[in-house]
Amino acid sequence: MTTAATRRSDRRISPVFVGLLAVTAVTGWAVWSGFAAQPGLAVFLFVTAAWIVSLCLHEYAHARTALHSGDISVGAKGYLTLNPLKYTHALLSVVLPVVFLIMGGIGLPGGAVFIERGRIRGRWRQSLISAAGPLTNVLFAVVCTAPFWLHALDGVPALFRFSLALLALLQVTASILNFLPVPGLDGYGVIEPWLPLGVKRQVEPFAPFGLLAVFAILGIPSVGAVFFDAIDAVLRVLGIDDLHQACGWELYRFWRPAPELCLSQ
Repeated sequence: MTTAATRRSDRRISPVFVGLLAVTAVTGWAVWSGFAAQPGLAVFLFVTAAWIVSLCLHEYAHARTALHSGDISVGAKGYLTLNPLKYTHALLSVVLPVVFLIMGGIGLPGGAVFIERGRIRGRWRQSLISAAGPLTNVLFAVVCTAPFWLHALDGVPALFRFSLALLALLQVTASILNFLPVPGLDGYGVIEPWLPLGVKRQVEPFAPFGLLAVFAILGIPSVGAVFFDAIDAVLRVLGIDDLHQACGWELYRFWRPAPELCLSQ
């Protein structure tokens, strides 16, 4: 299946997404150069804009993979334009992830675009469509942490390093959460095509509550500790230490005084 089955206008990048890229670029430059009068505000705007861009790419990956797997309806729905306002669940895909970021620095996975699964032939393609989104987060995390694991931090300003560390934390969190085999999350979408029909019918009613159940379980101290230890272990493998994580989060909350240690790096 090729993109020939969709109109060119269905594949044109949305001005909304171009605007998000522009905000990311300008605020990223402000963080890098130290031009901003309030460093924390620049970090806040840069990380938030980059996070929304990654959410758009996550949903686009689902839609693009579905298009090449047989669902040509994604074009008419606007999913290929990278416009977050076109998503079936704009609230789940963009608004709630940003709110959770501001409240707790957690990379909440967004709601998936609506794929007409009946158009998709083959269980491997079904699984790949679900995996495409979180794999985008994995790639984003690798890119954000590249200066760290490549040991190429010379000349990279501290504020920019802290911002990249926070972005990496969000991407790793979103990747792990999304790959959990829980109904309603992409991890379940990966294994669902391989489950017996009876099991899928029994599980389907619980899909809308899957993410809520995950957060409820993570609220158990012992379980939450294991989860966040796993995230910390992944970030350490990627070269991100505790200082960079902590300073990224402290600077992001610009409405609170940042520790002097983070400002004096």
